[in-house]
Amino acid sequence: MTLTLPKPALPKPKGRPAVMGVVNVTPDSFSDGGQFHAPERAIARVAELIAQGADIIDIGAESTRPYGDAQAVDADEEMARLAPVLPEAARLGVPISIDTMKASVARWAIGQGATILNDVWGLQRDPDMARVAAETGAPIIVMHNRDAADPAIDIMADIDAFFARSLAIAARAGVARERIVLDPGVGFGKTPAQSIETLARLERLRAFGLPFLVGASRKRFIASVSPAPPDKRIGGSIAAHIVAMQAGAAIVRAHDVAETLQAMKVAAAIREAR
Repeated sequence: MTLTLPKPALPKPKGRPAVMGVVNVTPDSFSDGGQFHAPERAIARVAELIAQGADIIDIGAESTRPYGDAQAVDADEEMARLAPVLPEAARLGVPISIDTMKASVARWAIGQGATILNDVWGLQRDPDMARVAAETGAPIIVMHNRDAADPAIDIMADIDAFFARSLAIAARAGVARERIVLDPGVGFGKTPAQSIETLARLERLRAFGLPFLVGASRKRFIASVSPAPPDKRIGGSIAAHIVAMQAGAAIVRAHDVAETLQAMKVAAAIREAR
């Protein structure tokens, strides 16, 4: 079945990246697992993040944390978790991104009001994901990932090669290139040192000629520099996202929207005053 929808544009705030607020409808995500598993709490959190200024809301129903004991769920369970949340969230008027690695869930979510696809395996895990992106016309976030970190590799060379493969898959499926956003996958398939290196070398992504997203919020690499549990890593998250902003990121993905937005507005004002 083809589900072709009007092609939504990604938000493009003047002078700063768009802020994507995170809502995990899961019992086991690394930072907020269990907090918003109940539908009414998830919907309230979406409304709260929008009130704080989120330009996009990213909703996921399966933990994709790259370490720990996260439990895989099947597509039926994923959709059951999302069903009470997605339509209500979409009615709140901000673009909704669906964070899933399953093409069947992605297609279903578009029908429930999501307008952006966010694939943490960059079109390389589920062979039907690129087809869903092509048929729906939804913007697709293509994230770099690895099954395991390898401290011996050149992480930026690996990211380059991964994206080249993803873009080839997208082209074969008929995904419009201008609908693609790259995500270097900070914290995924990388050592903490490689995540830091990725952030330090973000400008290299400009060679692809595509917008890129950075999601450094509360990630483990922050604790490798300044030990703290996930909910105490706001300062480190903001520092990383300001670096991403300076490197030209189009979107930053954050749990702490109000604080991130304030920091970026101040940074933008200082830059403009120059």
